[in-house]
Amino acid sequence: MQVRRWRLAHGRELELGAEALIMGVLNVTPDSFSDGGRYTSVEGAVAAARAMIEEGAAIVDVGGESTRPGAAPIAAAEEQARVLPVIEALAKETDVLLSIDTYRAETARLAVSAGAHIVNDVWGLRKDAGIAEIAAATGAGLVLMHTGRERQKLPDVIEDQFAFLRGAIEIARAAGVPDEQIMLDPGFGFAKDPGENIEIMARFTELADLGFPFVVGTSRKRFIGHFTGRDVADRDVGTAATSALLRMKGAAIFRVHDVAANRDALRIADALLAAERARD
Repeated sequence: MQVRRWRLAHGRELELGAEALIMGVLNVTPDSFSDGGRYTSVEGAVAAARAMIEEGAAIVDVGGESTRPGAAPIAAAEEQARVLPVIEALAKETDVLLSIDTYRAETARLAVSAGAHIVNDVWGLRKDAGIAEIAAATGAGLVLMHTGRERQKLPDVIEDQFAFLRGAIEIARAAGVPDEQIMLDPGFGFAKDPGENIEIMARFTELADLGFPFVVGTSRKRFIGHFTGRDVADRDVGTAATSALLRMKGAAIFRVHDVAANRDALRIADALLAAERARD
């Protein structure tokens, strides 16, 4: 697996490829599909982040607006009031890499100023292309996620990935974001039915032709429940299985709720990959 470096804000960088890395999900929202309402105080959110770090998270991804299907949008000021105190506190207390999960340029700017190193945009720059300008100006790592929401998708899931993500890359490059700051995300669960999610997993190696490393976020998604029959709270074993399988197919970073379970699964996958390399 190719080793490369991901350039981030505040002079930080991250080595990708040598071993799987975990991005812990920290939702400071009342209505997220999996953990809404659990971390609505700064103290509670910081404590949860510390636990993720102890369990092996290299990155903590802080989000202030639910992206579940049907979630009501909130005002930018409310989003910022939720996430900025948490990012500020974590930046002071820990050395962990911090990501802001937002599609708003102003929230991204304020979050990076508060200490975030990465901007994770679930709309792939389609809601607010100004995020690319923030990444270019600050050096922040930029995650461009595929989504099928609010548009007509192409019939073939991989063709649609290429069309959407290439467009996002073009927007980022036009704003001056160097390729070394960009990662991609196939957007599991975002306007995709169970069959489409599984097909993306089955054909994941095809996405390597885009030329960028990938973050993946299958954690507790509805398609895992579809295939396992499990409710949201009981999907961590299924999530860990998808993480290990996607690691074997080349994914670099895994955005998850249960860090420990996925860390164990990914260590097995990394051990298998190491054995395969030694045999070649």
